Amino acid sequence: MGADKPKQYLNLHGQPILAHTLARLHEAFPDARLVLCLDSDDRWFDPSWVPFPHWQRVPGGAERMHSVMNALQAMSADDTDLVMVHDVARPCITREDLHALYQAAQAHSGGALLAMPVADTMKRDHDDLLSHTTEPRDGLWHALTPQGFRYALLLHALEQAQQNGSVVTDEASAIEALGEAPRLVTGRRDNLKVTHPDDLALAAAILAAQAATASNRSF
Repeated sequence: MGADKPKQYLNLHGQPILAHTLARLHEAFPDARLVLCLDSDDRWFDPSWVPFPHWQRVPGGAERMHSVMNALQAMSADDTDLVMVHDVARPCITREDLHALYQAAQAHSGGALLAMPVADTMKRDHDDLLSHTTEPRDGLWHALTPQGFRYALLLHALEQAQQNGSVVTDEASAIEALGEAPRLVTGRRDNLKVTHPDDLALAAAILAAQAATASNRSF
């Protein structure tokens, strides 16, 4: 992002991105327990942004999988409890998508993840910024978050990945390595992950559009 602070603390409609994301999660699951992974030297975080009555902070890891491992090992959970992992840089997640994912993950033994079917033509380069081949997009999906799995299954999958020396970029890939097939739940295309500088303006526009739609529905 080229900013002077981590992207989750950048201002979005008067609040940090993190605060928007936590508010969306709390709106959908007010009784859930939150485990928030943050760097131990994080000096920007303000606990007042957390709306959950039951929450804890754990240190983040070198990679995403290590942060999730830290969270799983720190939380008090039964083997069959459902754990949902979300990127705090996705502040536009909707309550409807969260509930749809929760229901799918509850019903499917391999868990579930929000995802979008690939709509664009996919090109492959050879690390030279030249388009060498066009990849078939049939059956391809963009993986989003949250992703939801039973506690014991997710912990086992990440432990196996760590023992194998694998670095997984999302939880579903660790589950797949065990031979499981998580359910794909079609999510909204406005579930944006703020990654590049222009994403901040796009996220602001999405939040404004979502608020306007919600307001129209209330009449």
